[in-house]
Amino acid sequence: HEAVQPKCLYKGESKAVLKATYDVSSFSFFQRSSCYFFLQGILIVECSAKDSQTSVEQEYLCYVFVRNDSLAEVVIADREHPSWESFTLLEKVLDEFSKQVHRIDWPVGSPYTIQYTGLDSHLSRHQNPQEADSMTKVNIILHNTMQSLLARGGKLNDLVSKSEVLGIQLKVFYKMARI
Repeated sequence: HEAVQPKCLYKGESKAVLKATYDVSSFSFFQRSSCYFFLQGILIVECSAKDSQTSVEQEYLCYVFVRNDSLAEVVIADREHPSWESFTLLEKVLDEFSKQVHRIDWPVGSPYTIQYTGLDSHLSRHQNPQEADSMTKVNIILHNTMQSLLARGGKLNDLVSKSEVLGIQLKVFYKMARI
């Protein structure tokens, strides 16, 4: 999986303002070009209601979470990155940010004045969901289990339908045999 790029924002009355980002100097041109998608993410934050989660699909996927307290998070991820993982990342980052940065700094601070470095560690951990923390690994296992259960459930539904058809055919055969 490639680009997972989290950014913290504060949703003000009229606009969303960047509060924390990470160093992109080591990123390739391709990864840096996703900044355009991040600008779209800011617009989505500005249009989103508080306490909402949104995802928008274009070349990349843009995941947005706006909390009731006006903190917002935007994650840009490639199509292969699981959506549930991105929303988990949104929640983790905002929880951590709100614990490390004083609430009075949210509306007025900037990436230069707010000392929050958690995005770098989250970025490196979530580039590949298989290498994420133990809770995420549990989520991955649960997700895979649910997918196989759903697949198995579909097969069971097929078997039930086929047995119902066979039951009907058996009744018709029985009636024909009695005649």
